[in-house]
Amino acid sequence: MSAVPQSPKPVLIVLHQEHSTPGRVGHRLAERGHPLDIRRPRFGDPLPDTLADHAGAIVFGGPMSSNDDEDYIRREIDWMSVPLAEQAPLLGICLGAQMLARHLGARVGPRPDGLVEIGYYPLRATEAGQGLCAWPEIVYQWHGEGFDLPAGAALLAEGQLYQNQAFQYGPSAFGFQFHIELTLAMMHRWTTTGEERFKLPGAQPRAQHMEGRAVYDGQTSRFLDGFLDFWLRLPRANGEPAEVDPGTPEPIGLG
Repeated sequence: MSAVPQSPKPVLIVLHQEHSTPGRVGHRLAERGHPLDIRRPRFGDPLPDTLADHAGAIVFGGPMSSNDDEDYIRREIDWMSVPLAEQAPLLGICLGAQMLARHLGARVGPRPDGLVEIGYYPLRATEAGQGLCAWPEIVYQWHGEGFDLPAGAALLAEGQLYQNQAFQYGPSAFGFQFHIELTLAMMHRWTTTGEERFKLPGAQPRAQHMEGRAVYDGQTSRFLDGFLDFWLRLPRANGEPAEVDPGTPEPIGLG
């Protein structure tokens, strides 16, 4: 008798605003058959004690800072020990990447000159990142803080204003400073409700955001597909403590 194929496990989605969505990332996960287990710790949702019943976890962005003295921020940063210990696939996007960096002991903060990245900015894969997949050359950003590279992490991609744009820690944890999740509707909403931020030094005007999406978004879309396919296949410790020091990055690649 042939084995009955198992349904894909849900992916834990951690959001930080009442009406936030996982956007295009959520769409692509659903296309791959993964249910979305959406939690909002800021509004009282608990985070699981184990990811044994999940395919992985993705922590998204938000307007708050990982340095904020809020209980849910501290608890969320501390919780990242769960996927790290289990070697479960973990991805932090923007604020999520900064939370992961802080959990690993790295500094998060603004540039001394106050420059921000709000709009489309260049990205360059490092030698360590080139084996992952085809990185976009220009990516969408919306942040005024960046992170230092955590000790033991591998820098995968870098930028001009904020050098550290993507890193890997251990076999299955990743942080991306840039946004891969935005749908066109989300970009319209962000550039409308966040219009005041276009006055910040280094920010691009709204028209440049829209022009940039038309030119560069295809690269990000292809990158997202390639990365998710790789990320969802990562081996893990099946809920048991990692046998390998998670601070030692391993080579990555899609083959």
